[in-house]
Order: sequence, then C-alpha cells, then structure tokens
Amino acid sequence: MTNPVPARLLALGGASLALLVSPLSAQTPPPPSAVDLAQRGDDLAWSITEDLTTEIGQRMAGTEAEAAARKWAVARLQSMGFANVRDEPFDMSVWVRGEEEAWLTSPFLPQKLAITALGTSASTGAKGLEGDIAYFESFDALVAAPDTQVKGKIVFIDHQMAPAQDGSGYGTYGRGRFTGANVAAKKGAIATVIRAIGTDDHRNPHAGGTNFEPGVKPIPAGAISNPDADQLVRQWKRVTAGTASGPLRMKLVLTPRNLGTKKSGNVIAEVPGRDPAASPVIVACHLDSWDLGTGAIDDAAGCGIVAAAAKHVMTAGQPRRTIRVLWAGAEEVGVFGGQAYFDAHGTEKHAVALESDFGADRVWRIDFKLPDSAKALSDRLAAAVMPFGVVRGRQPANGGADIGALVQAGVPAVDLAQDGTRYFDLHHTPDDTLDKIDPVQLRQNVVVWSAVLAILANSEDSELP
Repeated sequence: MTNPVPARLLALGGASLALLVSPLSAQTPPPPSAVDLAQRGDDLAWSITEDLTTEIGQRMAGTEAEAAARKWAVARLQSMGFANVRDEPFDMSVWVRGEEEAWLTSPFLPQKLAITALGTSASTGAKGLEGDIAYFESFDALVAAPDTQVKGKIVFIDHQMAPAQDGSGYGTYGRGRFTGANVAAKKGAIATVIRAIGTDDHRNPHAGGTNFEPGVKPIPAGAISNPDADQLVRQWKRVTAGTASGPLRMKLVLTPRNLGTKKSGNVIAEVPGRDPAASPVIVACHLDSWDLGTGAIDDAAGCGIVAAAAKHVMTAGQPRRTIRVLWAGAEEVGVFGGQAYFDAHGTEKHAVALESDFGADRVWRIDFKLPDSAKALSDRLAAAVMPFGVVRGRQPANGGADIGALVQAGVPAVDLAQDGTRYFDLHHTPDDTLDKIDPVQLRQNVVVWSAVLAILANSEDSELP
C-alpha cells in the first residue's frame, strides 16, 4: 500500500506538489546554505586564528609585527576568494614598553610585584622612582580626594572587578585604567599603579591603554596582578591599623618610549553583491593586539569568525548586498583604525554594521539597533539564531569599537553578544593564547554569524534602506 500524500502538501497546490515529488527534485537537492556550510564541522575560523597567532604572534599597533600581520591578512583573504582586498594605511604615534619592575619596599622586607606599563605611560627613567603610596579603594574615591592627599605620592587604585556574562563591569572598573593616571597627574601624583582590570587570580598583570588630557604631563602608570594587589592591600591595612610602622612605599621602574609617527592600516576585503545599488553590510574585528600574549581571544578569533561567516555566505551563493570585511588596525591603543575607516568611508551608505571583539566563547544574546522598517527582519534574525542557544536581548545594540563611529553617525547595528564570563581572566594578559580558545564554542560563533549575515546580506531595501 502506498502512503497517502499528507494534507499539508496538498495545500501547496498542484504545481508545487509536482515539484516536491518529481524525480528531478530528488536528484538535485538545493545548494547548501551558509548555515549548512558552517554546521559541517567547519574549522575555518580556527585555522585563521591558529595561523595568525602562530605565524605572527603579538601584533602591537604601529610596529613591524603589525605590518607583517597586515601583509599576512591580505594574502590570506585573497586566498579565500574575497574581492577588492587591500591595505588602507594611516599614520599614528607609536608607544612601546621597556623595562617593567616594581617592589613594595617599606615597612616590610622588599617584595617584588608583577607589573606592566599601561599604554602611553611615561618613563620613570632607568633608575626608577620610589615614593609613599596613596591608597584609594576606587576611581571615584581618587576623584573626590583633595590634592594634598595625592601630591608627591604614588597613587594606587584598588577596584576589584567581578566576572559577568555580559562583561558589564568593564565600563565601571575600567575607569581607573582609562583615566586614573590623568586624574592623579592633575592632583600632583608622581606615578599611578592600579589593580589590573581583570577577574583572574593569576599572577598576570593586564595591559591596556591610559589617556592623558592635552596639557596634562604624563606620569608613569602601571597595573599589577590581582594577587600582588591583594598583597599590597594587606600591607596597607597593617600600616593603617598601626601594627606596622609606616609609610607603605613602592619603587617603580618603567621605561616605555615613544617611537614617533609610524604606519598602521586597515585590511579590507569584500564579497561583491549582485545588486550594486544596495548598501553594503560591514563586519569588523581588529587585527592588532597587545604584546604580552599572542592576541588569540583579542582579537584573532574575532577576525576568524567574521571572515569565516562571510566566506560561507559567499560559497552558498552571491548575496544581494556586498559584504565588507574590516580587519581594523590599531584598535587597542586608541581605535585609530576605526576612526581611519570612518574618515575614509563614513560618507558611504552602510546598511548595517556588526563586530566581533569579545573573545571566542559562545554567542548567547542578539541585540538590535535597526530602523522601524526592520521589525520583521529583527524577528526573523532572532528566530534564526534561537536554535543555537541565542536569546533576544532587550537593550539596543551598541556596535563595537571599530564600528563605533559608524553607529554613532546613524548606521544600524546588530550585536551578537558572546559569553564574557571568563573573558576578563585572559584579557590583555600573557594568557591570551590559542590554547584558551574552545573550538566547539568557536564553531557556534561561526554558525550564528553565518545565519545572521546571510539574512542581512539578502535583505530588501524596504527592511534596510
């Protein structure tokens, strides 16, 4: 007995039903989608990440290593079949680190600390400097302190960041790194040391940039590891309790230097769309890294993810819109690549912007900042990623550093938020290496990105003008 035709197929109508049951359709299945390609155990993102971190390693902005990374990136993207691959150079001021040592010298026996200089830190000179410590439990406490509490001292900012899936503590606790040295310098401090902006308990300091306002003379600035910060705090408590004869003192040797104006650049590649009048989708990451590790989670993995997703969309069939891949330079030291891209291309129409720059752990949430006309599109995107464990967020997307200028100028954005629970254990440390990346979670990123990018790249002007 033959199986009856299900009623749901009969409802499709004769022509559609004939197509479904015809021998031709059985012999010629539809071509694989971008998601199909990404789900086949593809390790393209891993390959990019592994090769970049192995063959180039650390890629400090404006250095010969970053220049080598750009050359490598152009060759790699060309070999993957992308079109219009180019390096768009720009000038930047380059800072590099030198000797980095610190000790607690009094009132107990000298104890060495694990320290790293913060970007744009001034030098102590080869002989270093020594001074009393002015302790502040937070950045806000430093801001509120009278200048007399700071003048002539080494400021220490103690701010213990807790892990969070969305990494939300970074903005609050990061202020001590972003502008703590600037505040201390204006109050007359001779140097600043912070508890590293990290959530780990390893004896690894976390690097990162600090910023001085025009007219403020830079002072030496460094970050010590969490265990060393704990040790400093224990000694401080003994001094303030009167159980040890103060004051608490520190010696610093930080000898960074400025190399002057050098070249950095953005590497750009494209998947040409079939409709030249349609505005492009831009997907971004940053190619540079800090120099303590090999920049695997920050941000080689991001470059692997966006390039792999774009490649899968390209392989599945030419999309309606052009996909532009931006591997930005000099993000870590001031988002110079993102600004350079905006200066060169900001007047061009962009349909939507996305960025991957929060590690390689799974995508767990999708957020939107799209025009009102795109409500159905956002619903479709949320439904497409739900099977991969991604929930819809309630906050507007904010883009990322290298697409920040575009988003601020009004370009729509979609955020694919990665799980950041362990991100700040590794961020800007010597532990930012390939072995910390979970290939299974990296594949999930590529699947989610491929699903989203395929929909966006084939969207209509009525959805994304």
